Amino acid sequence: MPFEDVVNQLVVLGVGGFGREVAWLAGAAVPDAEVVFAITDPRYSPPDWRGPDIVLLEDVMAGASFVVAMGDPTDRRVGTAACISLGLLPVTLIHPRIDLEGHNEIGTGSVLCAGVIITTDIKIGEYVHLNLGTTIGHDAVLGDFVTTAPGVHVSGNVRIEDGAYIGTGAVIINGSGNEPLVVGAGAVVAAGSCVTQPVEPGALVAGVPAVRKR
Repeated sequence: MPFEDVVNQLVVLGVGGFGREVAWLAGAAVPDAEVVFAITDPRYSPPDWRGPDIVLLEDVMAGASFVVAMGDPTDRRVGTAACISLGLLPVTLIHPRIDLEGHNEIGTGSVLCAGVIITTDIKIGEYVHLNLGTTIGHDAVLGDFVTTAPGVHVSGNVRIEDGAYIGTGAVIINGSGNEPLVVGAGAVVAAGSCVTQPVEPGALVAGVPAVRKR
């Protein structure tokens, strides 16, 4: 479901800092929607919460729209499954202050924050988070449940596989049309790193240039 179709209630699963940022994003993208914060367990309710009332996910009416505001790809996958099992409908949220040009595909359930730049011939998977100021170059492919933290720069001809996490300020240099630079599924690129070589699935890399740490 595209973000333009959110009319009534938008459920934000997650009450951390990113949950509040997603609510702000929703207020800019779909100002007429009623934003409701949800958690899956009462123990997750923060003691110093200053927002609107928090509801249990199981009490949300089927058919409401949802977005999962959890930066960790694994947590987001679990939260997404919980929402879908209750009959909620995934929505794609795109902040109005982004550059989205060219021939691009954006999967359902994804969140594109303010300042994101996507150029051309890019494929974004489902339930992807592109945080503040992320830039994505031509012919890049991002799998499902990928997360980019603020200020990430992905060059052209890069493939980021499912569930990878790219830390704040990290840079991934370009591959080529015949040989894209691949960040493997479930990999973590530490904040401030510069990726110049392929990253194996599940690896943690850090540094300039980035080297494997785990």
